[in-house]
Amino acid sequence: MAAKPALHFQPGAAGGEGQVYNINTGVKLQRMVGFGASFLEAGLVCLRDLPPAQQEAVLRALFDPAKGAGFSAMKTPIAGTDFMSAGPYYTYDDTPGDVELKNFSIERDLRPTGLITYIKRASRYGKFALQAPMDYPPDWMLIDPDKHQDVDPKYYDALAHYYLRYLQEYQKHGVFIDYLCLFNEPRKGDGGYTVISYQEICDLLKNHVGPLVKQSGLKTQIMMSEAPFRSDAAERYPIVLNDPDARQYVAALPYHGYDYLTAHNNFDKLAQLHAAYPDLPLWMTEVCHVYGAPPAKLPSPKGDFAVGAGWGSTIASDIQAGASAWVYWNMILDQRGGPWMVSLRHKDPDPNSQESVVVVNRETKKVTYTALYYYLAHFSKFVRPGAVRVEMAGDFPGLQALAFDSSALPGGNHWVLELLNNRATEAKVRVAWEGRSLDVTLAGNSITTCLWKPAAGSR
Repeated sequence: MAAKPALHFQPGAAGGEGQVYNINTGVKLQRMVGFGASFLEAGLVCLRDLPPAQQEAVLRALFDPAKGAGFSAMKTPIAGTDFMSAGPYYTYDDTPGDVELKNFSIERDLRPTGLITYIKRASRYGKFALQAPMDYPPDWMLIDPDKHQDVDPKYYDALAHYYLRYLQEYQKHGVFIDYLCLFNEPRKGDGGYTVISYQEICDLLKNHVGPLVKQSGLKTQIMMSEAPFRSDAAERYPIVLNDPDARQYVAALPYHGYDYLTAHNNFDKLAQLHAAYPDLPLWMTEVCHVYGAPPAKLPSPKGDFAVGAGWGSTIASDIQAGASAWVYWNMILDQRGGPWMVSLRHKDPDPNSQESVVVVNRETKKVTYTALYYYLAHFSKFVRPGAVRVEMAGDFPGLQALAFDSSALPGGNHWVLELLNNRATEAKVRVAWEGRSLDVTLAGNSITTCLWKPAAGSR
């Protein structure tokens, strides 16, 4: 990422033929929350293999808004998942039948490789919102932990208190969870994790979790669950959102971006969901390169910038469909795409090599910032929380353009323009803004950020 020589707007509106984008400053769209990735034990295990100064350099590159990417929206899972790999699978209370949660403990998260340690180390360099989803509750809350893994309704109250204890214990240790997310990729009749339907989630939310969290006085807000696909979110979220008793507890709508594994990315369905519930911010809270996926659809982010462009285009498309936050899965992994935790009962396979934003070679101590890192950094560093996307007219093959008004932010009073050229060759575009025009040349397979402040006395 490097600063380029200054460009200048020219008097007069853009005209004529060519690739012209028009910023419509009068049409305000969604308010942005942030960009980032996930806190997982695997990342801290890899980081701790580096010399201390190098560890801090990586954290600074990820979280410092001045000297790094300034990640501002992060995921932190509730106990065991596939890259919570500093030990075996766990929950915070693995004692069967402990409905009073007498044995509840977050001790593992307080260890040198634990999530609270990881979050606190990152928070030295920047501020970020945290959202916390759960793969599974303790196995003893499931009807059949070995096969169907349905939540037993008789434990709904115990599960609600389990969520609350998690929030309270984290806060006791200095970590505030901004959003509690009930389930990660819940399923009923298809692939995923905890077996629970959205009708059952509606019941759990409005009759158990929502009232309990509200009564506790905690400021944590609730995300009902994370669907694996945009299409799944568009189809199933209305089951909860159209129930006013449940909707009162829903503060934002998270979803995952694994539609690329299917025939369509379904950004149009996401836009329809946003149009139906415009008061609820959309968060893309997980996506990653899945081995075995069609390479032509979305290649590994570890490659060159032609590969990174696939992720950049996805980020831009989610935002254009209405997303306010975009969060990748693994932030840091090693040269083998691990280490991963294995628990076949909980759908955590072996092997499970994946891609990450940053790669730490634990043998050579070399740190690689992938193309995905730079695309994410362009958004997270310059499109800060609270910026407002504004309408931008213009649609050209292989190009994407997004404009943001940051004037309401402290020290802001500037505009942010993100221009993506996913073509292999150079492209020239013209941007029209308040009666002026700006000509920008975009390198092939690139992302360009333009920043400017209105001149004194101008609109």
